[in-house]
Amino acid sequence: MKKYLQLFAAFILMLGIFSFFPQEARAMHIMEGFLPAKWAIFWSVLTLPFIILGIISISKKVSKNPELKLLLGVSGAFAFVLSALKIPSVTGSSSHPTGVGLGTVLFGPLAMGVIGCIVLLFQAILLAHGGLTTLGANTFSMGVAGPFVAYGVFVFSRKVGLSNGIAVFLAAALGNLMTYVVTSLQLALAFPAEVGGIAASAVKFLGIFAVTQVPLAISEGLLTVVVFNFLTTYSKNEMGLLNLISPNKKEAK
Repeated sequence: MKKYLQLFAAFILMLGIFSFFPQEARAMHIMEGFLPAKWAIFWSVLTLPFIILGIISISKKVSKNPELKLLLGVSGAFAFVLSALKIPSVTGSSSHPTGVGLGTVLFGPLAMGVIGCIVLLFQAILLAHGGLTTLGANTFSMGVAGPFVAYGVFVFSRKVGLSNGIAVFLAAALGNLMTYVVTSLQLALAFPAEVGGIAASAVKFLGIFAVTQVPLAISEGLLTVVVFNFLTTYSKNEMGLLNLISPNKKEAK
């Protein structure tokens, strides 16, 4: 438990460091004011039901097992720190790890909609990354689309007999990539190419993002496995409550 708290403290320390050194607004996610108003509203409305369902999902889990609150906090800190590591990509956005794979594996995709929204809100306010008008679009790509794909990959991987380590790696890496597939589509819908329209614009955005996002996705997958194994070793009770391990076995079947 001591090392578990040290991990949490490390995330909080990194969060504090990023908070004291804010960066340029256009460098993270889809930046503030970049999307036309109709698309900003559309993505916000589309994301809202997932946020409501996510709050209900978290409330049920935490009310039943209050000891999961700390693990939920670790998932949020992990997502905040990783998604703050930016690499400039295309105008109005950037490439970065998402950090939502860990929380998705632990608490499911609905919970990550809420955590993703909170992470992005704090980044918009404290770090000037992303923005309030693009919060709905960024939350949908990073907190909804990515986690749902990650969760589907994780469940399928375990059903076909892959180990937890491989399942977590695939979930985190593919969830990361899906976030940028959706971001590319969001940008393409808002800014279709003069020749070729939305499809041509989507191909352009996907091609640019792929250069930086593929190695980032692999790196995030590996890091998520390391943290997952750490939690499996030092948080057996909580991982057992989430049915990720058996109390008497290293991995659940």
